[in-house]
Amino acid sequence: MAETATTRRSRLTPEREAELYDAVLDLLREVGYDSLTMDAVAARTRSSKATLYRQWGGKAELVARAIRHHKPVDMGTVDTGSLRGDLQAMTTRQDDCEMEQNSALMRALGMAVHANPDLLTALREWLVEPELAEMRQVVQRAVDRGEVRADNAAIDYVLHMIIGAFVARTMIDDEPPTQAFLSSYIDAVVLPALVA
Repeated sequence: MAETATTRRSRLTPEREAELYDAVLDLLREVGYDSLTMDAVAARTRSSKATLYRQWGGKAELVARAIRHHKPVDMGTVDTGSLRGDLQAMTTRQDDCEMEQNSALMRALGMAVHANPDLLTALREWLVEPELAEMRQVVQRAVDRGEVRADNAAIDYVLHMIIGAFVARTMIDDEPPTQAFLSSYIDAVVLPALVA
């Protein structure tokens, strides 16, 4: 019997998938994106390269999905009843140590996308687009509650502002982003832009 053109992905248990994602992020932090290989992931996780390629297609998707997997909360599901509450809840998704590690990781990936268009594509698909969709839900709820005018030009830039805070904190202040910094940034920059 001939094999069909569409190959079915084998099902991994959630525990095994989480283990693989942990290993990918550990390797990524150790060697960086360019030096990360599927061979190294296979060795670290006691997997075959064929399994990794069958599940994720390649390094770029595997890395992007590992990062997405470790995103602690779907902001679209957080509804505190106010825009400020929803945005402030975002600052508590990670403790300061996790935030520093993830900020360093995202800066490194930000550099790697210049030489790896497949990484940029995967990050957009697995991180940027879902984050934008979640942020649109948060802001739309604020519009529906009357907290934000629907024609406010800042609506399309909320995620830009928040990502900018992460980048600027390290570049300008030479300090990692923290919960306290993000909380004050939201109150000083994001909310005034949206409720003006």
